[in-house]
Amino acid sequence: MTVPESSPESSPESAAGPAADGQRFTSLSTHAARQLATTTKSEPQMQAITSRWLLKMLPWVDVKGGTYRVNRRLQLRVGRGRVQFEQNGADDIKVIPETLTELPALRGYADTAALKQISSRFRVREVRAGQVLFDAGQPVTEAYLVVHGRFTRYTTGKYGEEEVIGVVTDGDGMGDEAIGQADPLWLSSVRAETPGVVLALSWDTLMQFVERTPSLAAQLDAFAEQQSKPMNRKGEADVPMQAGHVGEPVLAGGFVDYDLVPREYELSLTQTVLRVHTRVADLYNNPMNQTEQQLRLTIEEIRERQEWE
Repeated sequence: MTVPESSPESSPESAAGPAADGQRFTSLSTHAARQLATTTKSEPQMQAITSRWLLKMLPWVDVKGGTYRVNRRLQLRVGRGRVQFEQNGADDIKVIPETLTELPALRGYADTAALKQISSRFRVREVRAGQVLFDAGQPVTEAYLVVHGRFTRYTTGKYGEEEVIGVVTDGDGMGDEAIGQADPLWLSSVRAETPGVVLALSWDTLMQFVERTPSLAAQLDAFAEQQSKPMNRKGEADVPMQAGHVGEPVLAGGFVDYDLVPREYELSLTQTVLRVHTRVADLYNNPMNQTEQQLRLTIEEIRERQEWE
């Protein structure tokens, strides 16, 4: 069957239809399909196709319940959350008491009254760019919450150079390393890289309040006990090991501890409908198989969405 090049009666545009009334196409138009039926050409391509390295690295798991749980080793150093603030002017800044539980030392603490009393004892302090809040080895006299600004944590490197070990920004806290120490010292130095605002709490004031609040004392003791446990460089509970070839040393027993509240992912279904009109498959199926090309690109798009999810 031969289709005339410029016959208005058999124009692909008239067959497409929806373009005239502004409606969305629900299948490939004959005009687009015709591009695959004339001259020498490549197969249809899509710029959105990536290497999908994540799908290649992750194993396929048959999940019957619709939820995927990631079981990890117990983390002794819990990741930081973000404390939030309410601000009514430059000098009237207060921490929202309930958000103090985002700090590692207070995570899971349920005494709201005690949190309100702690939050009321913070004082606003402005910091200029380049100012050093404290140096490593100095006694801890205050705990800090960063309201605004960027601060750099650094120590002295192996050859005496400055070694950056972290960045502290809005909502972060500083001072949890002093919990459980009789004479707490800062383990690293902190310098302001930008002008900022912090909330400062006297360490002596905090300790006095802890002595009067048994529930808070128990919370901080549990945090200090957890931090004192041996851990690997990633903060996971360490497994006792010993290496050697002399004599018969007594080996310590141990086990791998798991996180009691692992992360869970609710899985979703990705699906679509592929429509190919018979006139497309019949008239414009050479040299490209229209159904095959449409199906291939649709599968590629689904795989892209799969990796994105």
